[in-house]
Amino acid sequence: MTETLTGTNRSAGVPYTQLLAEDSHPVPEYLLRDSPLEEGQPTLVPVERYTSREWHDIEIEKLWKRVWQMACHEDDIPDVGDYLVYDLADLSYLVVRVAEEEFKAYHNACLHRGRLLRQEDGKRARDLRCAFHGWTWNLDGSLKEIPCQWDFPYVNPDEQTLPEVKVARWGGFIFINPDPDAEPFEDFVGDLESHFTLLPYEKRYKEAHVAKVLRCNWKVAQEAFMEAYHVVATHPQILAGICDANSKYDVFGNYARAITPNGVPSPHLSNVVQEEPLPDTSPFKMRHPLTNAIYDTQPDSTVLVTAPDGRSGLFTESGTWISGDLGEADPHMCQWLAGKQLETDDQYWENRRGNGASGDDGGEAEAESAAEELDKRMEQMTAAPSNGASVREIGAAAMREGLRPVLGDLMDNVPDAELNDSIYFTLFPNFHPWGSFNRIVYRFRPNGNNPDESIMECLYLAPYPQDGERPPAAPIHWIDVDDDWTEAPELGMLARVFNQDTYNLPRVQLGLHATKKEFVQFGNYGETKIRHFHALLENWVSRE
Repeated sequence: MTETLTGTNRSAGVPYTQLLAEDSHPVPEYLLRDSPLEEGQPTLVPVERYTSREWHDIEIEKLWKRVWQMACHEDDIPDVGDYLVYDLADLSYLVVRVAEEEFKAYHNACLHRGRLLRQEDGKRARDLRCAFHGWTWNLDGSLKEIPCQWDFPYVNPDEQTLPEVKVARWGGFIFINPDPDAEPFEDFVGDLESHFTLLPYEKRYKEAHVAKVLRCNWKVAQEAFMEAYHVVATHPQILAGICDANSKYDVFGNYARAITPNGVPSPHLSNVVQEEPLPDTSPFKMRHPLTNAIYDTQPDSTVLVTAPDGRSGLFTESGTWISGDLGEADPHMCQWLAGKQLETDDQYWENRRGNGASGDDGGEAEAESAAEELDKRMEQMTAAPSNGASVREIGAAAMREGLRPVLGDLMDNVPDAELNDSIYFTLFPNFHPWGSFNRIVYRFRPNGNNPDESIMECLYLAPYPQDGERPPAAPIHWIDVDDDWTEAPELGMLARVFNQDTYNLPRVQLGLHATKKEFVQFGNYGETKIRHFHALLENWVSRE
């Protein structure tokens, strides 16, 4: 592997500025911005920040009760009277569409004896009535009715309005802030919207929304998605087409940005002797890009691993040794090849085992389409240049034409970079919209008051023809804590990538409890976004 260099040339390989200079289309100003993290920000963070109930309580009081945070998407409550319950730890808020273009949020509690006004989301309510004794409020929060009001002579109806929390809108998302003295949202978010001028989030609809409880702290969870440093170990199957160590990181006030180039090989491969491609094009057999070992999935979902020196071993899908003279294998590679697949890939194995309807063209066609999809993704990232065009230019051209039926001539203005690269933002503390023409948005938050659990959500915000009707929003799809991400097929191939990521996370949380070290350590540059986050977090919790 190539060692990261010190100084400004942080890694071997192609710098991102060079890729922008070689783009086949004009590059917008926001991609050229350079704003590195200033010196003196934290590289050491106390372990207790991820494990301590005391620290969790500090975050609730000093952060979550004061900070702007994404509560929902406007698509979640499309009609007047629709409402959504937003819970965080033991806090609960009710976000209501009170008019066509007006939203309000209330503390989710009856002013009589404190019962939650709503436990679940709902539609087209005319008022908000407590199910305990019937106290009722209008959608705008004003008191509507107190049964037996004569028995409350001391209650002034004008003083019984539901307490509001501040509300703001950005990109179709609803943000709330429980602090009545909070800074204006416009000041907090800064110029984040200037990075989305070609395809603003307002012009997208919620195509998918998947949520899952993870057995790790919310910061452990989100930090796994704030850097590309983990790719070399966690996602080895994509190293041939991702320039992970050459990612660019910038910070801008309360948000930070990472740009990871795609269509360029990882610098980690520069010192690895590259073998000839395998003649078998099955998506269940691959050569490890770092070790050149061959990983071959067997019909019983074990993996036969053969090292370049001829040693071999049989392993489970999690990389546990079963037999053979090769004692270790990459668990992430085993999981990628032999772990639970998407539905069409499962059909492939049904056919191969002889359990499917042999000769059934429908099943075979499904299997081939899944294999072709994976092959095309890998080919786009690793194909040799043709006709003088780079891999990035070829990949961007294909995506440009794929989006043209939806976005029309707008695609003529989109540079290769915005179609190829992973451009991912973090708006403090937990909102992660992806830039360019990627659909992904993440949100992470505590699960109840357990510092060892969190909720991860992935949303897809997709464009739609602006001269057509806005498609209906996808409902949230909860998958169980022990469920595989492929239980959410709407995520496509990303579900399998998530399996690799979340394979690590519970083990990180357990390791944080087991470690003798008092601090975790972050790299100066490759973990810039995480360092920026902790600098902001320290600032928030130190405020009176």
